Amino acid sequence: MARLVGFVGNRPDLGARVLELEARNLTVHKQADRIPGWGVGFYQGGEILLKRRPIDDRPAINIAEMTQALRADTLIAHVRLGTVGGSRTENTHPFRYRQWLFAHTGTIDAFSTLRGRLSDSLPQFLQRDVRGETDSELLFHLFLSFLHDAGALERQDIPPETARTALRSSIALVDGLSAEEGKGPSRMNLLVAAPDYVIAMHGGSRMFLRVFQGAADLERILGDGGLGRMRLPDFASCRLSILASDFDDDRGPAGWTAVQDRAIVTLTRTDDPLVEPI
Repeated sequence: MARLVGFVGNRPDLGARVLELEARNLTVHKQADRIPGWGVGFYQGGEILLKRRPIDDRPAINIAEMTQALRADTLIAHVRLGTVGGSRTENTHPFRYRQWLFAHTGTIDAFSTLRGRLSDSLPQFLQRDVRGETDSELLFHLFLSFLHDAGALERQDIPPETARTALRSSIALVDGLSAEEGKGPSRMNLLVAAPDYVIAMHGGSRMFLRVFQGAADLERILGDGGLGRMRLPDFASCRLSILASDFDDDRGPAGWTAVQDRAIVTLTRTDDPLVEPI
């Protein structure tokens, strides 16, 4: 089973701790006939950092080990069991373009037929930026092309609604072309991240989310009476949100909330998750 994880918080010092607490729920166990790869992308001190490992033959892939000691307020992680493209760095998620990160699970139906049409729909400068063979990377560049059409690709501070519109347009184009090939909507999940937010599209294996806030959650995160050492303003404003998909048997962790099918979820540092239909 693959895994897709997104995290946003307003306490960079606590992000890795949240992922450590949820490590058992987020661990991916190796399948007998598949060798996974993984990657994590995060924003730290105004910089985007990537860690990617195309092949990892260990019995289990632990998200907490991937993110240990990181100080990041926005992060996406991905464990890949590739269906399109070989096990090499160019095919390993997350993908990056400027301030954007992207990861994806599932497969575009009829991709071998649609690859050329999807690629031809991109501006030439984005066509040249595609390095690997995956449908995921091409889908990411399709999203970027709609930002470009909206005059937003060159801007740094893109509001979430602009990104959601580009994402919806990308999915509509893929679904429309798939329908021409006699296929239904592709079953897939994806994450797009900018420095201040993560947007998820849920259309594949079940997706779940969890918000950590309030005394009980923070006591669990901090441990050893750490809550008593926090100033009241820090405690009141602390919020850490996480979502993940592609769980074994489609069962999410206890205490997490299932995301409705065919939905877009927006996570920010300060607000409740926004869940909207695609």
